[in-house]
Amino acid sequence: MRAFAIAKKVFKELIRDKRTLALMFVAPIFIMWLMNVMFTANNTTEVNMAVVGVDQNIVSTMNDVNHVTAKKYNSTETAEKALTKEKVDAIVETDDNENFSVIYANRDASKTAMSKQVFKQSLTATQVKEMTEKVQDMVKASPNPNAANQLQKPSVSIDEHYDYGDEDSGFFIKMIPVLMGFMVFFFVFLISGMALLKERTSGTLDRLLATPVRRSDIVFGYMLSYGFLAIIQTLVIVFATITLLKIEVVGNIAYVVFVNFVLALVALAFGILMSTLAKSEFQMMQFIPLVVMPQLFFSGLIPLENMANWVQIIGKILPLSYSGHALSQIILWGNGWDKMIGDLGILMLFLVVLTVLNIIVLKRYRKV
Repeated sequence: MRAFAIAKKVFKELIRDKRTLALMFVAPIFIMWLMNVMFTANNTTEVNMAVVGVDQNIVSTMNDVNHVTAKKYNSTETAEKALTKEKVDAIVETDDNENFSVIYANRDASKTAMSKQVFKQSLTATQVKEMTEKVQDMVKASPNPNAANQLQKPSVSIDEHYDYGDEDSGFFIKMIPVLMGFMVFFFVFLISGMALLKERTSGTLDRLLATPVRRSDIVFGYMLSYGFLAIIQTLVIVFATITLLKIEVVGNIAYVVFVNFVLALVALAFGILMSTLAKSEFQMMQFIPLVVMPQLFFSGLIPLENMANWVQIIGKILPLSYSGHALSQIILWGNGWDKMIGDLGILMLFLVVLTVLNIIVLKRYRKV
């Protein structure tokens, strides 16, 4: 009977806690809806290929394949520039249409696989077509029925190269920059939010607010202290990811650390803001599916360009989409400040806005 009495008491408390009820029942529906949006999106792989000196029949056959565009370039240099600027996913070059050299960007395993398949199938189809035409011409020109047997399949060699990684590089390569940023964001958000919430619920923050210290000083003080820990945590996550997963970083690793550190500061400010809104550690944990999970879904882990316009707009207002793009530019393409300055600027804007919100929200605890 006592157990039933305790259960009744707890149940009544839960019924009164509307926020907990909403997070318990609304959050799972929200996450499942997000998963539906992400995984039912149009995931068609669009491939752009540069061809240099390739026979027009092969090029036409490649262009006949759905979602494949083969464009002729005058020189290898211009084609390689297009590859560097992410305009094409592969380069096919030849001087005699017998010896081919193929360079794959290889930042997306699905595009690399499709480029290989399309080129080899187009090459084979063109050879078969040409041989068929020659057989027909020989049969018409010679009454000898064995004349067609004298034809031999042209000898063709294909020399394949990879601009990034090697032939064993998988789809996971493309996900690494995004997942690295997500790990930094998630752990900094969780630890900073939980720690500040503990100080608030224990009364430490209330005693601090009772002093003449300004709200901005409190926010900056917490951000400086946890920011120092965020630096160490960022270094651990970055180097563990690169070392354990054996990731090839084409660009400067210092840029990778810097972008992740800025993201960690954003997560820190985000965590502090959520901790001021939560009443308990349990509620802080419940914010994760509403705040952190959407970050992962809209971070570029699944290409946003294949989704509806409203989905792309949501992705543009979440910080992880910008950190993922900046880290991809550094790790996969080896780019520097010129390619990531825009993403860094937006991350800094997130940091400023969240910091100001933290200062404003503290008014609910002290009206000074």
